[in-house]
Amino acid sequence: MLYLYLDESGDLGFDFVNKNPSEFFTICVLAVKGHTNDRALANAVKAVIRRKLPKRQKGVTNELKGNTLPLEVKKYFYKQVSGIDFQLYAVTLNKKRVYGNLCIEKDRIYNFLARMALEKVNFKDAAVRVIMTVDKRGAGQETAKFNDYILNQIKALIDPLVPLDIIHIASQESYGLQATDIFAWGFLRKHEKNDREWYEVFKEKIRAERVY
Repeated sequence: MLYLYLDESGDLGFDFVNKNPSEFFTICVLAVKGHTNDRALANAVKAVIRRKLPKRQKGVTNELKGNTLPLEVKKYFYKQVSGIDFQLYAVTLNKKRVYGNLCIEKDRIYNFLARMALEKVNFKDAAVRVIMTVDKRGAGQETAKFNDYILNQIKALIDPLVPLDIIHIASQESYGLQATDIFAWGFLRKHEKNDREWYEVFKEKIRAERVY
């Protein structure tokens, strides 16, 4: 079983004159082989939430977010997960190099970058099934287009006998997505602010990274 978690950091705004969007946009894929490692990752995230985040009101879900966690908590989080067998794959878009109509085709850009990251994943680790969890964004039509595009683009990389499931849920409902968000922020921060402090902590887990 291969578990994939796909999340992003930054935004896909392109109005650099009237607004203040991020200059870069990162998509990060976290790949975990096997149910045991996937459960260990989830348990590590739950432990950090329980020990390091302030208590919330009853009924309010706490979650880890890369842009709000102090560096000390990020380092504590990494100590909990560093022994788990997982890999990171990331693609970062330099948005100021995007021209023409692509600036308004945000879904197309997102899907393209997701494909670029997923193409680097070692799908040989998927002996039985691939379960991909994606941070939910947009309406049902956008979700369907994403699924169709990804299935068509990467199916040649996966054994035809191995099914691929794509699940779209909110990040607070997935501990794997929360972990991915923390790493995605590190990739973005490296390019957006030339801040490598958090990136240097987890870079040993990176298997593929590129700027587009």
